[in-house]
Amino acid sequence: QVQLVESGGGLVQPGGSLRLSCAASGNVFSINDMAWYRQAPGNQRDLVAAITSGGSTSYADSVKGRFTISRDNAKNTMYLQMNGLKPEDTAVYYCKAYGEPISYTGARRIYWGQGTQVTVSS
Repeated sequence: QVQLVESGGGLVQPGGSLRLSCAASGNVFSINDMAWYRQAPGNQRDLVAAITSGGSTSYADSVKGRFTISRDNAKNTMYLQMNGLKPEDTAVYYCKAYGEPISYTGARRIYWGQGTQVTVSS
């Protein structure tokens, strides 16, 4: 069992910055890859950025050059540094983690946080 709690969201002006955190607890040693997703009202939940257990990162085209994903395994925490924020970045941001293997194929249990609201507005 893994628990994920996001924090750091809030209201920021266009061009501003926020740093989101995702704190993991429980069976943290089982955690493999992690990712940030976001969902705006009426939209699907979309991948924003991902990071592997080895530290490799990937980003949605819409956030490349502005967002940076990172993780501190000693603190069991993943981060999303968001710079140059735009109104279209407004959404609920969710932390996702792949946990313990659940089948012979290597499939892993998926965990989600509750989400944190990011609002970019003047």
